[in-house]
Amino acid sequence: MITFEWLIGLLLAAVLLSALARRIKVPYPTFLAIGGMLLAFVPSGPSWTLEPDLALALFVAPVLLDAAFDTSLRDLRNNWLPVSTLVFVAVGLTTAAVAVLVHWLLPDMPWSAAIALGAIVAPPDAAAATAVLRQVNLPYRILKILEGESLLNDASALLIYRVAVGAAAVQHFRWSEFAPSIVLALAGSLAAGYLFARISTKLTQRITDAPSAIIVQFAGTFTVWIVAEHIGLSGILTIVAYAITIARTAPARIPARLRVPSYAVWDTAVFVLNVLAFMLIGMQLRPIWERLDELVRLEYCAIAAGVLATVIFTRIAWVIIYGTTLRLLIARGIFHPGRSTAAPTVESGIVVSWCGMRGIVTLAAAYALPEGFPYRDLILLTAFAVVLGSLVIQGLTLRPLILALRLKDENPVAAEVARARAVAYRAALDEIDGDPSEEAEMLRLEYRALLLRAEGNPDGGVSTGELPADPLRRRAINAARRAILTLRQSETIGDDAFHQLEEEFDWAELSAQG
Repeated sequence: MITFEWLIGLLLAAVLLSALARRIKVPYPTFLAIGGMLLAFVPSGPSWTLEPDLALALFVAPVLLDAAFDTSLRDLRNNWLPVSTLVFVAVGLTTAAVAVLVHWLLPDMPWSAAIALGAIVAPPDAAAATAVLRQVNLPYRILKILEGESLLNDASALLIYRVAVGAAAVQHFRWSEFAPSIVLALAGSLAAGYLFARISTKLTQRITDAPSAIIVQFAGTFTVWIVAEHIGLSGILTIVAYAITIARTAPARIPARLRVPSYAVWDTAVFVLNVLAFMLIGMQLRPIWERLDELVRLEYCAIAAGVLATVIFTRIAWVIIYGTTLRLLIARGIFHPGRSTAAPTVESGIVVSWCGMRGIVTLAAAYALPEGFPYRDLILLTAFAVVLGSLVIQGLTLRPLILALRLKDENPVAAEVARARAVAYRAALDEIDGDPSEEAEMLRLEYRALLLRAEGNPDGGVSTGELPADPLRRRAINAARRAILTLRQSETIGDDAFHQLEEEFDWAELSAQG
């Protein structure tokens, strides 16, 4: 009963902290990290544990699927150069810099453990950054670069992490023995994710009950991760490929009455998982801290502070090098950027370099280290310190920094929404054009009014109000939905514009169903 009381209390406390974060406009993981730290020093606090093997599957798989489901392939392709350099070069440099630092400070620490620590703290968390970025008038391209980086850098960092943990388990590590299996795992993970998505689509298309559909979604996510890990593939890449494939077909086959509650449940689940991750790591810190003597505590704190500084400054250094080099190549005519690789500005580089907050993936990877792993206590303590420090230092200063830079956004999503909304309402009118009934004429008048409002208010939403149940109206809404699906498939509009209109038509469809 005490455990249950603590759980209810901690969840309610997390809700209050997230509300406070929204009020003062900072990332809610910042306050969760502070709460986790305070929980570690509560004398009579709970002491819950979780099997390390479960950490990545429980915390990373659903969070990653939620992020990958909303990923726009068009935006990833348009920003492939900055995203790929952040995913591979920035992660690699951060891992190497941290590994060299901790091995220099602790010569007895095996290189495999040092590299594992570097890979754990290397990937930034998009949830913290986008919580701030969506509150300010930030250029759309910067937001898409950061979201694309956060989706893929987990895969690159955890691939290094997996190799390092495997190397720590063997006495003699040879790259030639691991390289073929890594290449096979990369290709096999992408293929497996696509195959799992196709199988899942066939198996779930007949489910019409919302609770059952949502349970199957979560069960399917964990199953895909577990199967991928059991057959030697990358769970991260498999989930990414699985989610992106599902996302391309789900809007056309899932009705609004399933999609609306599903989105709400997934948002809640991601929040709860973040809360649990910070709570569990906080609970692990107390016994670690208590069994360390005073000198070792100081030494570990100094190492954690050094790793935090290295993580922050390595990212800043790489973004400066990338931006300066690209601008120089463009100025000398060596590189000719197109629409997808616009020259980076100094201001955008400052924002990207400061969006390096760490989060749930770092916590889960640290927790997932097997018992007995070299310097596991130090790695857990350092990982939490990097998450806490980056969220406090960068999370609390990111919004003032963006406001001070006065970056402007052309708001391309609003323009795409306006064009797509006009196309959708014209499709709805065409669908009922030949119906001579009085109901059809009234509906035509209504949609013509909506079309005029859409064309006259390109930057705002168009509310359809409380609509009566009407089969004719549902036909028109389905025609409008098919129109925006076609625009998305042709990449005339991006996924952000599509999902905004999808939500509008979902609520209109639910209203029309009575």
